This record gives sequence, structure tokens and C-alpha cells, in this order.
Amino acid sequence: MTVEIGHNALVAVAAATLWTSPKAAETSDRLAVGNHSAIRDWVSGMTREQRVDGLVDRSLSQVLLGDEVVVEDIDHDWAKVVVPGQRSSLDERGYPGWIPLRQLTTPVPTPAVVPHMVAATSTAIRDEPDGEVLIPGVTIGTRLNVIDEPTYRGWSRVTLPGAQPPGWVLIRDLTASPQEPEGATSGRIDAVNIASQLLDVPYVWGGMTAYGVDCSGLVYLTYRMLGIELPRDAHDQADATHRIEAEEAQPGDLYFFARNGKRIHHIGIATKPGDSGKPSMIHAAGNYGKVVSEEFTDERAETFVGAHRVFTA
Repeated sequence: MTVEIGHNALVAVAAATLWTSPKAAETSDRLAVGNHSAIRDWVSGMTREQRVDGLVDRSLSQVLLGDEVVVEDIDHDWAKVVVPGQRSSLDERGYPGWIPLRQLTTPVPTPAVVPHMVAATSTAIRDEPDGEVLIPGVTIGTRLNVIDEPTYRGWSRVTLPGAQPPGWVLIRDLTASPQEPEGATSGRIDAVNIASQLLDVPYVWGGMTAYGVDCSGLVYLTYRMLGIELPRDAHDQADATHRIEAEEAQPGDLYFFARNGKRIHHIGIATKPGDSGKPSMIHAAGNYGKVVSEEFTDERAETFVGAHRVFTA
């Protein structure tokens, strides 16, 4: 079946980058727009400046294997889409952008499945247990449907998007998808634990994988693992969460930052205060070029505009 305008499609690669236009992807981005979206190799081939500044106005977000998009238009080898699972003030239907057609496929009926998510930092889907890799670099937060049948020596079969035959994945790399959001206390603790898995992951503007994230992508991925789909961008995440007094913040709450009354530009996940008593957080920091855990620096303290809470019950 062919991807068509006005119909839903599914991401068929580990992670499809969402671009501002078909012309936004440059020759140096060929690994990201290929048939297998080699995100790890693409990221490793960039300098910190390219990852932090070079993708601004080109890369918007990333969409994970099996996630749904709605196709609005097709321009040669590119599809203009909206991503319903990534809420945005740019479009009430979901985050808008462009994805190569080769990275999309059409939905087909599937057998009885049990929804899971990738809990390991990353994994691979193979053609058989310990076999050839079909889809490498399947990242934390990816939803996979495990076929409802006994496991085989620690491996389970999972459905793949479109007409692809099922693949195999190590069951230890998965966790059952949350049926409902976690409770407030356990959810906040788990948020810190999940974000901690991504410490030292490179900062990538628009990134949302274990091979590169930006600040709001880290928050989105973390809470997605807990059954909550926040909006994709930091200022929208502020609008979707509950403001609290700064001194009330607990690990797993969110810290927001803005300059001189401008729109929120940065976000971090609160952690236990440091030895100095200053607020601390895990965040994807462009100035470090990676995900770090640290106390508020002077610059962060000057631009801090508020604490918010996701879990309220």
C-alpha cells in the first residue's frame, strides 16, 4: 500500500527526524534521511556547534518507530505531516513538519498483541533470536507491540509497522506500557530515574532519542515512559503543567527558564538539591553539549521563571 494524502501513516524506521521543509536536510544529513535513519552515526559525525546551533530552523523534532502521523501533502519524496502524539501550539492537530516518504509506511491489521515500551537506552529488532538486525537503534520510549505468545529463550516477537514481518527483541529491554499514568510520588521518582538513564547523551536540537536530545525532548521522552504525553516544546510544556511555588518543587517536577520576559526557552527535571542547598536538575544543556545533572548556575538562576508539576494527585 502507498502512503497517501489525507491518510494516516506510521514511522517505519527507528527514528524519523521532522524537518522544517524538504530542503532543510542537507547533504551532511544523509544518514538521518536514509532508509534506516542511522541517527547514532549522524549525531556522532557532527561537532557540538553543529548539534546545538546548526540544526536550528532545520530540524524540529523526531518521531519514533511505529508512531502515527497524518499525511497532509506529498512533494516528490517527502511527506508533509502532523504528529498527533506530539502536541504543539503550532497546530492543534499535532506537531507539523516534513518526513522522507521512505521512512513511512501504511497501517495494516495486526494479531493479538500486548503493548510494551523500550525501557533500555536502546535495543535492536532482529529477524530471529540473535539473528540479523532488521532495525538498529530502537530507542528508549519506543512503543512496541509484543505478539501474545510465549517468549523464546528471553526473546519475544514484535509486530513491525506496515507489511513488514514480525521481528524479535530481547524482552529484558522492554517494559509493559503503562495502562494509566503513575501516582504522584512514584511518578516523580521514576521521572528522575528515567532521565538519569540519558545522562551524557549528546545535546541535539530537535532530538528525541538516546543518541541525542534537546531539553524539551528529554522531558517529553521521560514522561512518555510514565504514560503521559506532554507537548513537544518547552513553552507548550509549561502551559500544560501546573505552576507551583519554587520552594515546593520536588524531584521529578519541572523547572522553566526564559530571558528578559521572552518566551520560555529551556526546561529541566528537578532533582534533590545539592550540598549547597541550591536547586538541582537534569537537563539537556546546549552549553555543555550533553545531558547533565547539576545545581543551578548563576545564569540559570537569573533566567529561572518558575517550577511546575506534572503529577497533581
